[in-house]
Amino acid sequence: MAVRPENAHHARLLRVLREGPCSRAELGEAVDLSRSTLSSEVNRLIDLGLVEADGLAPSRGGRRSGIVRLASRLRFVGIDIGATSIDVAVTGGDLEILGSVAEPFDVREGPAVVLAKAMALLDELRDRGLAPEIHGVGIGVPGPVSFRAGVPVMPPIMPGWDRYPVREELGHKLGCPVMLDNDVNVMALGELHSGPARSVADFLLLKLGTGIGCGIVVDGRIYRGASGSAGDIGHIRVDDSGPRCSCGNTGCLEAYFGGGALARDAEAAARAGRSPYLAERLAENGVVTAADVTAGTAAGDPTSTMLIREGGRRVGHVLAGLVSFFNPGLVIIAGGVAQMGHTLLSEIRSVVYRRSLPLATGNMPIVLSELGGTAGVIGAARLSSDQVFSGE
Repeated sequence: MAVRPENAHHARLLRVLREGPCSRAELGEAVDLSRSTLSSEVNRLIDLGLVEADGLAPSRGGRRSGIVRLASRLRFVGIDIGATSIDVAVTGGDLEILGSVAEPFDVREGPAVVLAKAMALLDELRDRGLAPEIHGVGIGVPGPVSFRAGVPVMPPIMPGWDRYPVREELGHKLGCPVMLDNDVNVMALGELHSGPARSVADFLLLKLGTGIGCGIVVDGRIYRGASGSAGDIGHIRVDDSGPRCSCGNTGCLEAYFGGGALARDAEAAARAGRSPYLAERLAENGVVTAADVTAGTAAGDPTSTMLIREGGRRVGHVLAGLVSFFNPGLVIIAGGVAQMGHTLLSEIRSVVYRRSLPLATGNMPIVLSELGGTAGVIGAARLSSDQVFSGE
């Protein structure tokens, strides 16, 4: 049975209930409907199987109001496709994760292979009985996306994905609405739903991973720009004579502090003998990774710490300009490279607070994500439920 709100009142009520069960009285206050209209619309949602009764609220001095919640049958799927991994989760209507599965996978394998793997992971969850029916799917991918068309557009680290009809193909396979967006945008949606950004209308989410991107939230909504490329800060040039980036240009921020760039510099330090710790990792594994740099910092390796601080300074210089321009209420640092923790965070903070306008930074926290690896799948599920609950 499809989820299909019949009117704008239904869509508003469903989005409120997505935040958790409410009494009918609280619903009336949230959506500003008369008591009779509210009763009629809620009863109709119950008839449609989208909402269900959930007992009575505590008395407010008169007759106790009935509590309603989203129907327990509702299921959304979040798929977070990263450069080196795929995460899939099934959620209820309130976007609480009911089950998830993740597996390392290279996005460069191409869309047909990667999407087939994502569907296989979803089948694992369905085999557990977690999704007898699916009402919407959201997908995040690590590259620019035409949100209206539902296709990636010339993604630098995703060969073979340009204009691939991801939304159309999976919509046909699954028989439900499918939405596609950049992975950083879906992470920002995840933070908006479940993280510290729930109470902040305007914020930035920086993803520091294999690539570097920025999710921009304005008045509680993702800002994508005219063509969908807003927030692609990894390709802001920070040095004209810098290393070549995957996008073909030179000196991009991502070419200095993306996961691949950090591994490159760490391996160079190991081969040059500047870090016995990293040289040992290279001898053992044949490669040095960004995760080795994180571990090296924790182990007290000065070269690893220096690499993180240098990268944090470059990120901070770019972020300082964004903060002065956008004036966000919060900045969240997320992604695999962000797992370097407070060494990285303190460097970014010191640069931003020193270089940005005091009026812009006076009440602006810069924090690490509290959601970790779940931000992407929660945000992807939120992306889908936003569309389904819109009534469009």
